[in-house]
Amino acid sequence: MDDSLKRSVETEDVDALYSIISYDLDVLETLDQIPLIDTPLHIAASVGNTHFALEIATLKPSFAWRLNGHGLNPMHLALLNGHDQLVTSMITTEDIDLLAELLSACPSSIEDLTVRCETAVHVAVKNGRLSAFKVLLGWLRRANKEEMVKWKEEDGNTVLHVATFTNQPKVMELLIGTVNVNAKNFNGLIAMDMFRLMGDSKDSEVGKILRRA
Repeated sequence: MDDSLKRSVETEDVDALYSIISYDLDVLETLDQIPLIDTPLHIAASVGNTHFALEIATLKPSFAWRLNGHGLNPMHLALLNGHDQLVTSMITTEDIDLLAELLSACPSSIEDLTVRCETAVHVAVKNGRLSAFKVLLGWLRRANKEEMVKWKEEDGNTVLHVATFTNQPKVMELLIGTVNVNAKNFNGLIAMDMFRLMGDSKDSEVGKILRRA
C-alpha cells in the first residue's frame, strides 16, 4: 500500500484520503485486486479509527469481506482488538444502503459477535436503530438464518429481552412469531418478567404485545 495512503489511515486523515483519491482515481480499485492484503479498512479496523473506517466502507464496500494474510476480515480485526464502537458503527450505520451492501459483500459478518457476545441484531436494537434492525431481520429471513434472533448475549438476553427493557414495541411486533417469548435470561427472567420490573419507565404498548404473544 502507498505510504501516504497508509499514513492517512493511521492518522484518520479523511481529507488526505480524498486528496490521494483525486490524484489516483483507481487507487482503491487497484488494492481490491491484490489478494490477501491489509486494505485501508483492515488497518482502520485494527486501530479503531471508526470515522475513517465508515468512509472507506462507503467508498469500497467490498473491502468488508476481504481476508488478509491471516485470514481475517476487518470485522474480525475490530473484534479481536476490542474496538466495539467501530463494530457497532459498521453494523448499525444509519446509511441503510451501506448496511445492505456490507451484508451483501460480507454475509458472514452477520454472525460476528462483540466481546459481550452481542449479535449485530442485539447491537442495532440496543442503539435504537429501527431501520437497521429491519434490514438485518429481512436479511436473516432471506438467508434462512432467523434462528440468530434467538441467540443470547453475555447476560442471556435475547433481542426480545433487549427490545422490552428499551421500550421498542415496533421491534417487538416484528419479532413476535419468530422468537420464544418465554426464553429466560441468565437471571431466570422472561421478557414479561422484565417488563413487570420496569416500574414507571415501562411502555404499556410493550405489555400489550407480550400479553398477546
